[in-house]
Amino acid sequence: MVWDVVVIGGGAAGLFCAGLVGQQGKRVLVLDHAKKLGEKIRISGGGRCNFTNTQSTPEHFLSSNPKFAKSALARYRPQHFIDLMKRYRVGFHEKHRGQLFCDDSSQAIIDLLLNECRLGAVSIQHPVSVHQVVPTGSQWEIHTTQGPVRSQRVVIATGGLPVPAIGATGFALDLARHLHLNVIAPRPALVPLAFTSHGFDDLESLAGVSLPVMIRAGRVKHRYGEGQFSEDLLITHKGLSGPAVLQVSSYWEEGEPIQIQWVDRVRLQEWFDSPDQRTKTVEGLLTGLLPARLAKSFAESSALMGRRWAEVGKKDRLILVDLLTKWSVKPAGTLGWKKAEVMLGGVDTDALDSRSLMAKEHPGLYFIGECVDVTGHLGGHNFQWAWASAHACATSMG
Repeated sequence: MVWDVVVIGGGAAGLFCAGLVGQQGKRVLVLDHAKKLGEKIRISGGGRCNFTNTQSTPEHFLSSNPKFAKSALARYRPQHFIDLMKRYRVGFHEKHRGQLFCDDSSQAIIDLLLNECRLGAVSIQHPVSVHQVVPTGSQWEIHTTQGPVRSQRVVIATGGLPVPAIGATGFALDLARHLHLNVIAPRPALVPLAFTSHGFDDLESLAGVSLPVMIRAGRVKHRYGEGQFSEDLLITHKGLSGPAVLQVSSYWEEGEPIQIQWVDRVRLQEWFDSPDQRTKTVEGLLTGLLPARLAKSFAESSALMGRRWAEVGKKDRLILVDLLTKWSVKPAGTLGWKKAEVMLGGVDTDALDSRSLMAKEHPGLYFIGECVDVTGHLGGHNFQWAWASAHACATSMG
C-alpha cells in the first residue's frame, strides 16, 4: 500500500496536520517513536497547555527570515484554533497578555487532536522508530522498525531538541542535513540563564526573590536583533529565570551581557529626592523599591551598607542610580536543553516554500512546527506556529 501522506511526529503540529489532511479524504499515516503521544503538550503550561495567544503576530517570532512565517500565520490565526476549542467545548481562560490556557488538563488538547484524526480516518502507529526517509522517484520510502512504508508525501513534524527526557530528538535536523538542506545552528531558547559568583556575589542568599523588571539582550545587527521585555524575573540558586529571562534568552548571544533595569529611572529619582528618605539607611531606602534581600545586596555591592541617605554624596548617588537602572552582567551560559522550552534555529526557511512548508529541492517533503527556523516568544506563540504551519502544509495538499 502507498499512503497519500505520512506524517512523522505525533506532537501538536503533526497530529493537527494529519487530521486536516485526513479530512480532505486522503489516506494518512502518523508515525511516532513515543509510547504516549503529545507528551510535550501534556506538560506545557504547568499541565494546562498555553495553546495560543490572542495577540500573536509575526512580530512575536524570531527567524533568520522574519518574513517567512507571515503567510502561514495570516491564514491561520489564534481565533481559528479558539473556534475549534469552542466546538469541542474545551474550557479555557486568559491568564496574562493574551495567553490562553485550558481550564482543566492539557489532555483536552491531545484528545481534541486525536479526535480530529479519527474524523479523518488517520492511522496512527506508535511506538515505532524511523531510521531513514529515502526519495524513490515520485514517492518516498520510510524505513521503520516495523518495516518499510511508502508514501506520495512525507511531513516531518518531530519538533526540536528541548526536554530530551520526553523523547525529543534531532531527527528533522539530521534528515535535512542528509538531504543537503541548510540547517541554522540550533540552541536552547526560552531557557533560564546561569551565572557564576562573578555575576552575583550572593546568589544563594537571593534565591527565590522575584520582581518585575525591564530586561534587554542582543544587538540590532544580530541575526535575531535585540529583545527588550517588561516581565517578572526570578533569582534561583543557579542564576536567573522567570518570564523576563526566558524571553530575553532567545536574543542573548554567548559572551555578551544582558542589561536589567531593576527600577524605572523616573520613579527611582522621585523616590531618592523625597525629603522623607533622608534619615533612612541606604538598604532601608531601597527596601521601599525592591525585595528586602535584593535591597541589602545592592547596598552592600555599592559599599553604602549602613549609611544614611543624607550622608551619601552626589557621586555615590549617581553610581547607585546607574546600578539600579543600567545593571549589566554576562551570563555564564544557559541551563541547556533539559530546561529549554523551545529550540532556536532549525531547518533553514530559505529551503522551504512559505505557503506550503515544502522543501523546494525535494517535492513531496515538508517540514512543519518547531523543527523549522521559526521560534516564538513565551506565551502560546509557539503553539500558534505549530497550528499555523500545520494548516499551511495541509491546505496546500488540498
